[in-house]
Parts: sequence; structure tokens; C-alpha cells
Amino acid sequence: MARINSRQVEAFRAMMLTGSVTEAAALMTVTQPAVSRLLRDLQALLKMELFERRGTGLVPTAAAMALYTEVERSFVGLERIAAAAEEIRGRRTGSLRIAALPALSNGYLPRLTGHFLKERPNLNLAFFGVISPIVVDWVLNNQCDVGFAEVPIAHSGLPSQKLPAPARVAVLPTGHRLAEKQVLEPQDFEGETFISLSAGSSSRHLIDQIFHRHDVRRVLRVETALSEIMCGLVSSGLGVAICDPFTAQEFSTRGIVVRRFLPRIDFEFSAVFPAQRSPSPVALDLVETMRKSLAEFES
Repeated sequence: MARINSRQVEAFRAMMLTGSVTEAAALMTVTQPAVSRLLRDLQALLKMELFERRGTGLVPTAAAMALYTEVERSFVGLERIAAAAEEIRGRRTGSLRIAALPALSNGYLPRLTGHFLKERPNLNLAFFGVISPIVVDWVLNNQCDVGFAEVPIAHSGLPSQKLPAPARVAVLPTGHRLAEKQVLEPQDFEGETFISLSAGSSSRHLIDQIFHRHDVRRVLRVETALSEIMCGLVSSGLGVAICDPFTAQEFSTRGIVVRRFLPRIDFEFSAVFPAQRSPSPVALDLVETMRKSLAEFES
């Protein structure tokens, strides 16, 4: 026994939607005789009359109207699948889980990601701001699609992409004597109360190395693991610091002054991906968006 095929059903639906064989053929991009043959075969298989001739045209029967309800339900389902596939191909749907170190997650990256999501209304997001070792651990355990962590990355087995590294900056309390200078150098910090990052961190090592090289003695009273705390302390007038540019930007209207610092100390970080699977296409898109943004960050 012959079975109904998809082209016959498509011809029936096209006829119901357009009301004429000519327009149905145009919708299906086939000839009018082809549509007529498909409709005739479908009626024969179903053993029911679907269209009646009135004048020069065809009108649907009551049976056709009832059948169309079922056909349309099926086609809507297929169209939803096709639309979902297009969304996935366009990387506008699904979910994205991000973990980022605090310097990025305290303002810059949430804003960037928010704009990224506005262009992808069906994409869901989970965003976590944690210190770099936890970022690496979560990505390593497949808990996130992408992580942003300060280099060096503790686990060399993770796929990673180095991102453009902006320069660290000097941060001063509003009204500080050094705020009169546009560019600061190590010698300017002689005798200043200095707020440091935690001992043992790679950032602390890089900054201390510069001051030691220039034989500058700072008053080291406070240390903290988070740049937000550092900037908060600076804004109180307690002291000065060298900070990543992202956190400094967030605090630039909150009681601190930001100045260039030379010699340049780059703030280096990478995007890291789970090793167990290929990077998520939408995560790669976000990283590329971030790369372009960072290229303009210092301009």
C-alpha cells in the first residue's frame, strides 16, 4: 500500500495557505502540473475529496479544513525545529556559563556580556566572579564554558587564548599631591603609604620587582587579595597603589584619581576552556568580542 509522502502534504498545505494552484506552485518552487498531481495523489491515498472546483478555482472541503488543522500543527513543530536550528547556527540561543576573576567581573565584563546578550535574546547566562585559581578549577571540572583568569594559568592542560594585556595604572586619593602629574614613575612613590596585593601573588611580585629595581622604599602597611578592596582603601585617603585598569576605571568617580605608570606593567590574563570538549561556539564569539573591545580599551 502506498504511503503519504511529505511533498504531498506540503502541496496540500501550500494550497490551503494560498488558495490557488498557481500560488501554491510558486510557494513550493515547482510547476502547476506538479502541484495538481501531488494533490490528486493525496486525495486518492486518503480516499477523500479535499477540494471542490468552483468556477475556475478550487475551494477546500470540510474534510480539508479538518485535515489542515492537523497538518498545520505538524508543520509548526517542524518550523520550530528549523528556527531553533537557525538560532543555534547563529549562536543566538542556548546557555553560556562564565567564570571571571574579580578585576574583570566587577564591571567591565558584565557590561560587555550584557551587550553581547542583547544581540542574542534566546541565550541564557550564568556569570560567576571568583579568584583566578577557582576560575581554573571550575573550568577544569567542566562547570563553566569559559573562564577568564590571570596568567600564568596553574593548569597547563587547559586550552587557552591569551587576550590583549592593558597596562596597570597608579591609583591615588582625590587631592593627593601626585595627582598633579599625568604620568607617574617608581621614584614618585618614595615614602608613600602603599596598598599592596597579597604576598605570593604574581601581580605582587611584578609590582615589587619594579620598585626594588629602582631602589624605592614604600611604606607597606596594607595588603589585600582583591583590587576592589585596594581601590576602596585608596579612596579613603589611606594610601596609593598600582592597580589593574578595569577596577581603576570602576572607581574613577568614587574618590580616586587614575594616572599612567611607567615603566609599563601589563595586566595579563587568558580565556580558558574545558579540556574534555571543543570550546562552545558562543563562548568563542564572546572571547572574540572581548578581544576587539580590549584593543580599544586604552585608546
